[in-house]
This record gives sequence, structure tokens and C-alpha cells, in this order.
Amino acid sequence: MAATARHAERVLSVLRDGAAPALSPVAASWRRCLTQHHLDPENRKPPETLTGPELRAAREQLGGLLLAAQDNLDVLFQAVGDAGCCVLLTNADGVPVDRRGMASDDAVFRRWGLWEGAVWSEASEGTNGIGTCITEQRVLTIHRDQHFHTRNIGLSCTVSPLFDAGGRLAGALDVSSCRPGLEGVTGLVERAVTDAARRIEARAFRETFPGARIVLLPETGAERASAPMLAVDGDDLVIGATRAARLALKLTDEAIKRGLPSPDRSADLDGAERAAVRRALSQAGGNVSAAAALLGLSRATLHRRMKRLDLTRDREFH
Repeated sequence: MAATARHAERVLSVLRDGAAPALSPVAASWRRCLTQHHLDPENRKPPETLTGPELRAAREQLGGLLLAAQDNLDVLFQAVGDAGCCVLLTNADGVPVDRRGMASDDAVFRRWGLWEGAVWSEASEGTNGIGTCITEQRVLTIHRDQHFHTRNIGLSCTVSPLFDAGGRLAGALDVSSCRPGLEGVTGLVERAVTDAARRIEARAFRETFPGARIVLLPETGAERASAPMLAVDGDDLVIGATRAARLALKLTDEAIKRGLPSPDRSADLDGAERAAVRRALSQAGGNVSAAAALLGLSRATLHRRMKRLDLTRDREFH
């Protein structure tokens, strides 16, 4: 009880310390919870839960992104499940619509509300991985006592936003644990979540534009959770762009509708694409299959691009 009381006092202190929100994203979120959402850090009620029909509607809302996520949810869970983590895929309202977890941990996670249909928006649950990630639209980790509600300070959550093929926020990908001792592997978990989110977005993007040529753009590092990709039709006009590509090229829906020539007809595109492919190969340790997954391509497609870019003779790739 003393620990939870101290946590509640820390949360409430951001109202007295006007500088704290400017210095700390967590403090800024706590202030939003207090002043905008009017939440009580000592509220003990469990998260709200959708009805069956509401949950089905939430799943339908994700559309192709939900289908594109299935294999990647399995792969991500294989990487983190033994550490006592569960994997959640949510919609844009912070509601998990799909989940992976160990059967032996299910009862614990259900008590915490880390289950399909629970509402984890920041407005409902205060500062938490899912809700705050959706609010800020960036990859983040909310670790234990960084949560707003005292009942959630045993959780650690690492989350990446997910954007649809139109560059709009569609949901989030979360890895959560209620076990202590994960501080030392937060970076590894964040990398795994980010890579899985990129693969999900890339697959959903390709499936939205099945007949298009996919152009890879050089990465700036500003949008780690999104791969900069364009979909180009047979007339070399851009018909689709991921979130990262829209930010990099300052694209809008209106600009795409007006007819935008593909930038891969510019003189320096091969160099940019070569850099993007080499970066993915480097991240994958030279493994072509793994690099293709990071780029959202099939192994055969990436191999053809490597051949065109004169990268196949490099023995470090396999």
C-alpha cells in the first residue's frame, strides 16, 4: 500500500512541477491524464471491455492489416514468449483484437486486462504502452512505475504504432510482461517489435496494391516503425505511399490523386535503392531471406533487385 501511495503522489506532483512535462514524455502523459482525461491514479477498476459484437467490429476495422499480421504475430511471440511476454495487436482505439500468449500465463494476463477486447486508450487507462503509443504515434516503452494507474505499475509494455496503406494510424503492436527483470533487454524487445511492425505494414501495403511496382526509398531514421515505400502503376505514377514515404516526400492524398511521377525515374534512384537494400542486408547479417522480410519483399524479388543493382557478387550475402 505504501508503494502505491508513493506512486500516486509522484503522479500528482506533475501538477505542482510545471517544468516536469517539458522534460519528460512520461510526465507530459501523466499531466494529460490528470488535466484532460480527469483520471485518478488510484482507481482500482479493471479496464473496460468491449462486448462480443463490438470486438468483432473492431477486428473488421483493421481489415487487411489484421490478416497481414498473423504470421508476424507468431514469429514475434516465438521470440519473446519464453520471457513471460504476451503479444497484442490493437486497433486505433487501443483495443487488442488479436493476441499471442503462453497458456500457463493466460490467467495472469487476463487479470491484468491484457486480453482481447480490453480498452487500453490513454483516455481510459492513463499512461500505458498501448494508449500512449497511439497518442504520440511513436515507438515507446512504458516500464512499470511509469504507468499512470497504481494497479498497472507491475507491467512493462513496448509498443509500435501501425499505419495502414494510406499512412493513417490503424493500431499498435505490443509486447507486455508482468514479470520483473526485463530492464536489461528493453532495447532488444523494442527492436523485435519495431521490425515486426515494419513487416506487417509492408505486407499490408503490398497486398493493397497487388499489381503495382514497389519502390523502396532511402530511410531517414525518423520513422523507425514504418518503411518508406511507394506503389507505382504501369504509367510510372505513384498510386500509394506508406507513412514514412509520405513524410519523407511531403506527400498528401491530393498530390497522389493529381498524378505524381515516380521518383525512381530520377538519376539517383538506383543509388538510393541500393543503399536501402544494403542497409536491410546489413541489419539481417547478410541473410537475403531475412532482409527481404524487413523490406516487405519476397526472397525472389529481393534477389532480382540485388542482381539489377549488382549486389549478387558480394559473398557476404547469403
